[in-house]
Amino acid sequence: MQCWTEGLGSGSIRASMVRHAKSAPSYVLIALFCALAGCATTGNSACRPGEQSTVSDLLYFGMAKPTGGFVTPEEWDDFLRTVVTPRFPDGLTSWPASGQWRGADGQVVREDSRVLQLLHPATAASGQAIDEIIAGYKTRFAQEAVLRVRSATCTSL
Repeated sequence: MQCWTEGLGSGSIRASMVRHAKSAPSYVLIALFCALAGCATTGNSACRPGEQSTVSDLLYFGMAKPTGGFVTPEEWDDFLRTVVTPRFPDGLTSWPASGQWRGADGQVVREDSRVLQLLHPATAASGQAIDEIIAGYKTRFAQEAVLRVRSATCTSL
């Protein structure tokens, strides 16, 4: 059994619950529940025969540049070619999206986005590669954030 606790920063719900568990007895049960809910078997026993246990990461990239303008299709393609593909040469999927999010200043920002899906084994090397992709995008295009949604899944060809 492997617990999906990587990336529990000070802002995470589980970390917050554990931090406050010391001050309120009812939080102890909630923290315990959250900790156990975050554990999942990642071996092939959770998947059907012929399937492999895999991690699916969805990364959401905003296209608006804070200095004005937008990430162009050519800039996005170059980012995929030079930053993402070398780290995940077996494949990826990318599609356009439109969404909104609340910025650090509290204002709701609506903008076009790109979603990148990466399927990979649950390894430290894959996690590091995704961290590098996120950091590279934030630096290259002066972005405040890149949303990462990580989940366990089963895949087959």
